[in-house]
Amino acid sequence: MLKSIKKLMGTKNRAPAASVPDGKRFYAIGDIHGRNDLFEALIAAIDKEIDKHSHIDAEIILLGDLVDRGPDSSGVIKNAHKWRKRRPVRILAGNHEEMFLQSFDDVKVLRHFLRHGGRETILSYDISKKQYNEASLEELQALITAKVPEKDRKFLSNFEEMIIAGDYVFVHAGIAPGVELEDQSRDDLLWIRDKFLSHDQPHPRVVVHGHTIFEEVEERPNRIGVDTGAFRFGRLTALVLEGNERRMIQAVEEDGKIKIEKKDKLQ
Repeated sequence: MLKSIKKLMGTKNRAPAASVPDGKRFYAIGDIHGRNDLFEALIAAIDKEIDKHSHIDAEIILLGDLVDRGPDSSGVIKNAHKWRKRRPVRILAGNHEEMFLQSFDDVKVLRHFLRHGGRETILSYDISKKQYNEASLEELQALITAKVPEKDRKFLSNFEEMIIAGDYVFVHAGIAPGVELEDQSRDDLLWIRDKFLSHDQPHPRVVVHGHTIFEEVEERPNRIGVDTGAFRFGRLTALVLEGNERRMIQAVEEDGKIKIEKKDKLQ
């Protein structure tokens, strides 16, 4: 009897679960990093779900870092662009998109970009390994200017910095603790790490983010990390939010084959 009373009291005093607006469903996809094969599989799985439940108002959010490290960044950009033409897809700017765009004008940024997976992005744009290996930084800058379509650069430059939906805020890297959402800097939204990850107090909203790799979705009271290492572990995750429920869909590579896994609850 006493245990039952305590259980009821605990339930009564518990803070309401975070939720998204009624009638809405959100698919928040973590860092793709050039893994177009996983991205295509996840697109197909999400499209199938949306078509099956056409009464649901579904919105898709890509959490940034579409490019670098994986083998087909140009393919990811092409598919993201095509998907946005037929679905409500919103895309957040990641630090790798920022480095890529700045590389066209700044050789120092280009050098930094190459050290963090930019080589693979450049090679996905019909630039051969021989051309890449023989080019100086200045020649490489000229090559990417010639080979990367202007429409891709424009597409990347129009990505958003922050999206708010109900009790959630979606950003690429995280937010600066103690700073109001409207006062967050672009640098923090795209680059922050330790100060954000170590903060264990509530934020204005639950933060859904990528940027930092976890082997499994990292669910904390104040944030949810959705970057499950597509290029490193072969696992691309979509966090699905509907009402106050959370679940996930993952495209997973095992033994050279890609399969879809679904979990009704994160834990």
